[in-house]
Amino acid sequence: MKLPYRKKAFVPPGKIDNYLLSLSHPGGKNKAVIYRRIGFNDVNRNLFERALLVIAHTKSVTGVRDIISSGIYYGKSYEIIGIIRGPRGNRRVKTVWKILSNTRKPSLVTVSPM
Repeated sequence: MKLPYRKKAFVPPGKIDNYLLSLSHPGGKNKAVIYRRIGFNDVNRNLFERALLVIAHTKSVTGVRDIISSGIYYGKSYEIIGIIRGPRGNRRVKTVWKILSNTRKPSLVTVSPM
């Protein structure tokens, strides 16, 4: 199965700059080192975003989970594994996208190197 509404997928503002490529973010700095090693940086962040969207648009979903908090259903999260192609190399990654119940726009939650 492909990501529902995949053509509307987006990366939230700040997700790349303030998390995935941030060398100072407590939870993202280790990821940033890996993504920077394959050539992504603050100047070409748009290439990173496009590489992530290619995964969302073309690869199959490998896992689906309900998003529930305090017994309230909020939507679903979708795991997709793919290859991001950077200026200096490639990396296999697991991406997670969420679609909240009141939207039809998948948004990137996180990207983890594999």
